[in-house]
Amino acid sequence: MSLVERYLRPGTLQLGESPPLSLYVHLPWCLMKCPYCDFNSHALPGGNPPETRYIDALITDLEAALPQVWGRPVISVFIGGGTPSLFSPEGIDRLLAAIRARLPLEAGCEITLEANPGTFERERFKAFRAAGITRLSIGVQSFDDVMLKRLGRVHDSAQARAAIDEARDAFETFNIDLMYALPGQSLAQLQVDVDTALSYAPPHLSIYHLTIEPNTRFAIEPPKALPDDDLASDMLDLICERTAAVDLQRYEVSAFARPGHRSQHNLNYWQFGDYLGIGAGAHGKLSYPHRVLRQVRWREPQRYMQEALAGQAMSNDDEVPRAQLPFEYMLNALRLREGFALADFTARTGLPVTAIAAPLAQAEAKGLISRDFARVWPTARGFDFLTDLQSLFLAPA
Repeated sequence: MSLVERYLRPGTLQLGESPPLSLYVHLPWCLMKCPYCDFNSHALPGGNPPETRYIDALITDLEAALPQVWGRPVISVFIGGGTPSLFSPEGIDRLLAAIRARLPLEAGCEITLEANPGTFERERFKAFRAAGITRLSIGVQSFDDVMLKRLGRVHDSAQARAAIDEARDAFETFNIDLMYALPGQSLAQLQVDVDTALSYAPPHLSIYHLTIEPNTRFAIEPPKALPDDDLASDMLDLICERTAAVDLQRYEVSAFARPGHRSQHNLNYWQFGDYLGIGAGAHGKLSYPHRVLRQVRWREPQRYMQEALAGQAMSNDDEVPRAQLPFEYMLNALRLREGFALADFTARTGLPVTAIAAPLAQAEAKGLISRDFARVWPTARGFDFLTDLQSLFLAPA
């Protein structure tokens, strides 16, 4: 039985038509591993990844996966990492040409590249734009040199500002990534960071609370003077006030955008759309008439290249159990300010609305959601206590 035949065999779910499809491409190398980062990234101090062989592996991986998504249009492509801007514009151009030759990209398909300050020279972003990138996401994290050093970043404030200037010159849509609740950070210092970012009038701003993740250097050696919960809450209030004042709408827990500049790729994740993931350690989620599948590629870059070039890029795939689908769906959809349509829940999970009737009633009683006959959305309290809200949909032990 082929892989696709196995995915198409009868099952207990009855899903509607296939959801929108995105492509995620993982480029795993960085100049240095940040102490807070739990992504599949690998230090490459010389800054010279094995570009040709890795892109060969990506193309072979994609070709092997085509039968799983045959004929489905792609609404967005996201090249993440790692630090994808370590790859040359010529390499990105070759990669995108290979993707276009194998997948039907929708007209106006959003193509995002993650970039870090300090990994490019002048005019490089324009070369990425010429290669076909339509949206740049810049990992600034802070404009404060002291904070950047505490975070283990390889760039400084001046390089962050130069990167944003380059992005503004080359792209109509770009994103600035910031972090808050940093070691020793005060409310006044955060305000300087936020106001500095807003001074560039970014079309999109992502701001994430620093969290200590397992299997990171910060988990082994926790940083000192992390803001407490009360200060972190005040920081989030400040972020919301400053962004609202300049018409950046908070459409997702950590994302703010001007009209017309929401991240289509991330929206597809949050709306429980499908995504094919290629590259070292890449994850994917694909829907079939009777099941929802999760896929993972080999994690270690050298092993990935070896296996992908041999036609075996996927390390494992698993069907999402029926009982876990409500939580999987809510883990994404409840991050959105506008919430979700009940009809979309049924279409994307294959489950009736009655499967979530009890936790919805609990959430409403706790003041965590509002709803009408067609939609459910988190209240302000639900946004503040999002983990508590999402946990109501966990399958019974």
